Amino acid sequence: MIGRIFFERARFLGVVCVLAAAHPAARAQDTKPAEIRVGLIGLDTSHATAFSRAMNDPNHAPELAGCRVVAAVAAHSPEVADSVRYLPAVTKEIQELGIEIVPSIDVMLQRVDAVLITSIAGHPHLAQAVPVLRAGKPAFIDKPVAGSLDDAVLLYEVAAHFGTPVFSSSSLRYTDSAKAIRGGSLGDITACDAYSPCPYERSHPDFYWYGIHGVEILFTMMGTGCESVSRVHTDTSDVAVGVWRDGRIGTFRGRRTADNGYAAGYGGTAFGTKAVEPIGPFSGYEPLVAEIVRFFKTKEVPVRPEETLEIYAFMTAADASRRTGQPVRIDDLLEAARASAKDRLANLVAAKAEALGSDPARRIAANRRP
Repeated sequence: MIGRIFFERARFLGVVCVLAAAHPAARAQDTKPAEIRVGLIGLDTSHATAFSRAMNDPNHAPELAGCRVVAAVAAHSPEVADSVRYLPAVTKEIQELGIEIVPSIDVMLQRVDAVLITSIAGHPHLAQAVPVLRAGKPAFIDKPVAGSLDDAVLLYEVAAHFGTPVFSSSSLRYTDSAKAIRGGSLGDITACDAYSPCPYERSHPDFYWYGIHGVEILFTMMGTGCESVSRVHTDTSDVAVGVWRDGRIGTFRGRRTADNGYAAGYGGTAFGTKAVEPIGPFSGYEPLVAEIVRFFKTKEVPVRPEETLEIYAFMTAADASRRTGQPVRIDDLLEAARASAKDRLANLVAAKAEALGSDPARRIAANRRP
């Protein structure tokens, strides 16, 4: 009798479980995409905290859902003053968000599906990116993408070699006004004048450190096709003039204080066939993080490598123009960088992560101003 009652109850519970599993809500829960685990390399910039908070906030906007930063490597650049200054505070903030600090990139890669490289300096990015790309983990690389044009071209060649998607961008590409103008609100863009702060960091080419924000605005408006760059320099200002193949002209104005300090303001003016409008202001980090989340989900790169590399060629050409006082052709610089990348690629992809990248001391010496 007891056995029969037990059997009947078990059969009833089995039917209930089958029905529950067949319910649409249960099926939806079973098919919900798994959360993408994100790793973080570099804890020496406020961007590391800002990106992590945006992804991990349980009350974030729907377009930020689906990714969570779960592990971080406290990489930094001891030769860069800002890196040393920010590292302790940012590391503490990351720990307070519940993100695990792990001892190495290799350990982190075992625990994540995608990677944010947020080291404040550009010259470690190549070494940091190669093991990530070798492991097939999609990577967003914060600005500057690298510490030289040669390293930037090589980084994208490595990504292509391993078939791993990668992209880089300043957050200024995704301001509300920039997105609207890029989407056609002004018609075809005939010219653009962009500006941003532009203090220098001696370990980087002049515009790579902060001028990248304004140059990113310029290329967001104008697109690719810049042929040559000319630059005028004073202690507090730089103006770089780009001439595009179709005859359009775009300018970047970099601003700083007399002691090489930060001079506030990001934006510009876009000239279109329908209207002329200002660009800006800064719209926060969330629009960029939304693009990163979409990228990690779809593996579709939102900014073409060709455009990113032309941005860095523009900035490199501006340095060359400062030295020579003459216009500098972008294609000449890109051709030389591609030749260098071809020579380095075979050795680099076979090397261990610890042996990769450029020597920071040599990079500092190459870019130090008299």
